[in-house]
Parts: sequence; C-alpha cells; structure tokens
Amino acid sequence: MENAKEEIVMEDRPSDIFDRLRAGGPIRLNDPEYFKISEVVNKTIILSQQLNNSTDTHQIRQCLSKILGSDVEESTTVFIPFYTNFGRFTKIGKNVFINHACSFLDMGGITIEDEVLIGPRVNLVTEHHPLEPTDRRALVTKPIHIKRNAWIGAGATILPGVTIGENSVVAAGAVVSKDVPDHVVVAGIPAKIIKSIP
Repeated sequence: MENAKEEIVMEDRPSDIFDRLRAGGPIRLNDPEYFKISEVVNKTIILSQQLNNSTDTHQIRQCLSKILGSDVEESTTVFIPFYTNFGRFTKIGKNVFINHACSFLDMGGITIEDEVLIGPRVNLVTEHHPLEPTDRRALVTKPIHIKRNAWIGAGATILPGVTIGENSVVAAGAVVSKDVPDHVVVAGIPAKIIKSIP
C-alpha cells in the first residue's frame, strides 16, 4: 500500500523540464532535459535578431509572435530593441505598450494584462539562483504578473514572484521585490508605497 502511494506521488510530479521550470523547482545544468531549454534559447536568439531588425510595428508584432508562440494583438505596440532569453512563457494582452530596450527573462512566466504601459529599459526578471555557492548555477523561477492598466516607469526592475496590482504605478528606477496592491504608486529601492490612486 505504501509503495502504491509513492507511485501516485511520482506520477503527479511534473516530469517535463518546462513544467518543472514553471513549478519553480531548481533546474540544474546536468538535468537530462536541459537541452530542451537550450533549443528554445537558441531559436529565440535567431528570432530576436530578426525582431530587432524589423522596420515597422506590424513586422515587430509578427516576429514577436513567433518568439512567444502566440499572436501579439494588433492593438499592442512594442518598440525595438526588445530582449528576451526565452519568450515562450510570456503572455501579452490587448492594447499594451512596451517601450524601447526592455528585457524580459521569462522562464518563470510573465503575464501582462490588457492596457498595461511599460516604459523604456524596464527589466522583468523571473529567474534567480540559490544562495548556496555550490548550487549557484541552478535555475529557480517565479512568475511575474502585471495586472490591467498598470504603468511601469522607465528603468524599473520587477523581481521574481512579484504581482503588480491593477491601475498601479511603479516609479522610474524602482526595484520591486514584493507584490504591489491595486491602485497605488510605489517608488525606491526596494520599492515602497508612496501614495494611493483614487
């Protein structure tokens, strides 16, 4: 009976490396499926060159759709250069604006809801590493979620596991390490609430 219980637990455990990435467990370079991550990264590097050589917003949407593996809405505008190391785990809603030189490290998953504004040089980082020096090369991920009508100011950095609330504003240059509630402005390093939005 105990063995049967163990088998059920093993069957429920995500086995594909992409499922395990999204689940947030450590992924190490010697993982037998690590090559799958490398394959996606290599394709993304090639597609990113095409993206960043685009000559109009329609072409940018087409190239970015290939990187993301899903269509970017016509109402959404992305300015180049745009950087991502993976791309497959980013979801972008309708009427989103993403300004120049943004960087999305999305192996943990990035969700950007409708009407979001993202300023230039914004970094969305879903990936980090263990503090233990002997395991430092392992990859640990946590998702970022930016809710409807949020505005991320120029040069802000959103760290792994953070949700930005609906209608909230992240001031330019802020580093956000904790969830931001709806209808507030946050600023500073680390970011703190400085005012409410009526």
